[in-house]
Amino acid sequence: MHPLILHFPIVILLFAMIMEFFRFKPENAVNTFYTNLLQNLLLIGTLFAALTVIMGLFLSKDEEYAGDTLSWHKWTGVGVFFFASLVYWIRNNGWYKAPVAKVGALITLLAIVLTGHFGGALTHGEDFIFESILSSKTPSVVPVEKAIVFDDVIMPIFEQKCVSCHNPNKLKGELMLTDAKSLLKGGESGKLFVPGNPAISLLLERVHMPIEEKKHMPPSGKPQLTTQEIQILALWVKAEASFKQKVLDLPANDSLRVLSTARLKPSEIQDEIYDFDDIDEGAITKLNNDYRTISVVAKESPAVSVNIYNRSAYSMKQLDELDAIKKQIVSLNLNMLPVKDADLKTVSKFENLRKLNLNFTDITSDGLKELSLLKHLQSLTLSGTKVNFIGLKTHLPSFKTLKMISIWETALTVSEIDQLKKANKNLTIIAGFRDDGSNPIQLIPPQVTNNSMIFSKPVLVQLAHAVKGVDIRYTTDGTLPDSVHSQRFTGQTTLEKSTTIRAKAFKNGWLGSDEVVFDFFKNAYKPDSARLLLPLNRLYQAAGANTFFDEKLGTFNAKSPAWTNNWAGVTNNDLVLVSEFKTPILLSSVGLRIMEDVETRIFPPESIEVWGGADKTKMKLIAKFKPNIPSKMRTHLLTAVGGKFKPQTVSYLKIIAKPLQKIPEWHRSKGTTALLLVDEMFLN
Repeated sequence: MHPLILHFPIVILLFAMIMEFFRFKPENAVNTFYTNLLQNLLLIGTLFAALTVIMGLFLSKDEEYAGDTLSWHKWTGVGVFFFASLVYWIRNNGWYKAPVAKVGALITLLAIVLTGHFGGALTHGEDFIFESILSSKTPSVVPVEKAIVFDDVIMPIFEQKCVSCHNPNKLKGELMLTDAKSLLKGGESGKLFVPGNPAISLLLERVHMPIEEKKHMPPSGKPQLTTQEIQILALWVKAEASFKQKVLDLPANDSLRVLSTARLKPSEIQDEIYDFDDIDEGAITKLNNDYRTISVVAKESPAVSVNIYNRSAYSMKQLDELDAIKKQIVSLNLNMLPVKDADLKTVSKFENLRKLNLNFTDITSDGLKELSLLKHLQSLTLSGTKVNFIGLKTHLPSFKTLKMISIWETALTVSEIDQLKKANKNLTIIAGFRDDGSNPIQLIPPQVTNNSMIFSKPVLVQLAHAVKGVDIRYTTDGTLPDSVHSQRFTGQTTLEKSTTIRAKAFKNGWLGSDEVVFDFFKNAYKPDSARLLLPLNRLYQAAGANTFFDEKLGTFNAKSPAWTNNWAGVTNNDLVLVSEFKTPILLSSVGLRIMEDVETRIFPPESIEVWGGADKTKMKLIAKFKPNIPSKMRTHLLTAVGGKFKPQTVSYLKIIAKPLQKIPEWHRSKGTTALLLVDEMFLN
């Protein structure tokens, strides 16, 4: 709500304060429409400013925002409301004259500008105002011989695409990407990368997710990483993610060195002097459209670059229409378009072409014969295409001017690429990281996508995996799932009772994932009212009595809202909950979902008593359970405790959970009272 409504009071108050500044001009002072409009604008703007501030204060509680910029934004925002309110309440006093009105208006305008500045810095980064001005200046180019891979190639990528959301003032996911130390630390989801293994590094996993995925980075709407930038990051991680290695310390034909050098050196195409005529500006205007852009490569240069977009809108006609400027085209980008071999006959007519991007198109090796006619071609990218070793071996010698070719994510093997490199020593071949099968990658575990894991009616289990073609196997009997004997998940698994599902992911050529455990809980009855008879621990209030039936499960992550919002706890007294059912229920089991973390003195309850009856003053003890108390230090867990009993019809129910009064002797806090944490109760 804060970003949704904040623009309204900004505009209204800016307009109102400008009008207030000129309020005492004779022609305005006697204009009834002017004075009434001004009064109403001030009132509306002030009220909406108050609402914006309130929503902003809620938003500031989000863990991803922090730092001095947040404080300045918060208090200048409060200042806008304060000054606007002050002007509104004093403006009708007899002593309120033009000088006071002008000072009040200017102070409020200044507060609005400062608030907007600090808010923009939080959202877009500290330099968002001057970024376009600064970027228009010629950047200082680091000489390749002095360049360090991390400082001069990797870090600029983070600064351009990542730092706006991962900085000291906006710490999204507890991750900061402003320096090497922060990168190594990682965020709330763990380490950012595994040196030497990009395939299981969180950094590359998030980058490669579909853009519509919530966890895709950068988020939808933000500038996305280019294919080359992703490849550079993957190669850097593969090369053990060094923070001190120089670019020229890498082998001459190393892909990371080649791509880094390309980023550090100004484009040779732009520096070249051409012997063909200037292009007619009218032709550029005529040929530019929603799916094709044509731009000059440098000021006062006759050469142009052409970019064609949108796979679904592409046709060969878009290439044929370029015939009028075929001599001036030196760069053509057809990346990810359904370009066929037949289309390359038209491309071969662009006689001065120096740079051609055919990444992830539908071309094959047969089309290379047409491209060999391009006598000035220097850079050719064929990554993700259907080219093969025989075709490249046959046609590459025909490319006399070619300096660089990219063939990663093609069918070529490592040995075939090595053969091409030996046969074409003057040609830089970028193959990227290739898995030869000797180091299989481990799959990440499956995920559950059900909205809630608590159900009252039969529920269809929903499991998913980020990698296509994965085989998910699961068990419900407590055994470890394997790839042969365990049930294959088909999306048709329905649960009718509380069940623990153990699942693993498998795929040919990959290591199986770690096991993941999903607890589904059935809760047949939800009380019409519930109240606590004794107070909760002041640190674990959650939502009071409503906590136990809101179908929201708590987690171990103390930084997650699910920790503070979902766990209700007691230490110095019992947890006593009384519930009422307007329609009597037949009850035969009670369960409490608890946290156990003996390291931090969080133990199961010493006992659970279940009382019930038709009258709240005459409830009787139905059942009593004594959960197992740990006899030694063990890893934390989330589990349900309680049990079954003889069916009883009740209208009123009282559940008493007693915290462990004396922690066992083996514990360092022996003899003290343990903390009891409960997030849900299950009545069946």
